[in-house]
Amino acid sequence: MKVQGFFSTAEEAMKKTIDRLKCELSSIRTGRASSAVIETIKVESYGSIVPINQIASISVPDARTIEIRPWDVSQLSAIEKAIFKADIGMAPVNDGRLIRISVPHLTQERRKEIVKSIGKMVEEFRVAVRNERRVLIENIKKLEKDKVITEDDKKKLEARAQKVTDGYIKKIDDSVAIKEKEVMQV
Repeated sequence: MKVQGFFSTAEEAMKKTIDRLKCELSSIRTGRASSAVIETIKVESYGSIVPINQIASISVPDARTIEIRPWDVSQLSAIEKAIFKADIGMAPVNDGRLIRISVPHLTQERRKEIVKSIGKMVEEFRVAVRNERRVLIENIKKLEKDKVITEDDKKKLEARAQKVTDGYIKKIDDSVAIKEKEVMQV
């Protein structure tokens, strides 16, 4: 039946939104070293723009240090330049073989700013999920207009669409709550 196809398409889009959110949240600094903070920084390497993790290994030897070890040592300066350009609030130190980044402690004020920025960013993901619900409901209304389903079926399907949306919004809220707690933890 067409209805199931509409629901599976909408749910797939909502799942992708949740996955994008988790990726975004993982790149937010929490005061502890995390390779996710720099993995997506783009570096010019041999005429191409690639993420750091495609030209170097990234490790976190302790809670305050990130190490970037390029597979080709000649890429060190390009990586260092890309990190400065990304303006992540941490300075890279190049020792000729690898780059070390020391993660400074976050002040309480900075932690609150980060939580506030998370709140703004997350609203975009909620809107994306709601937009999928809107498209789903439009498809349901079209089916009713085309006399494929009855008005009672339409109401039931709209309620089901709302329930699915609420579930994904809850997943977003849960992910954000975990990240905010992680950021505020000293």
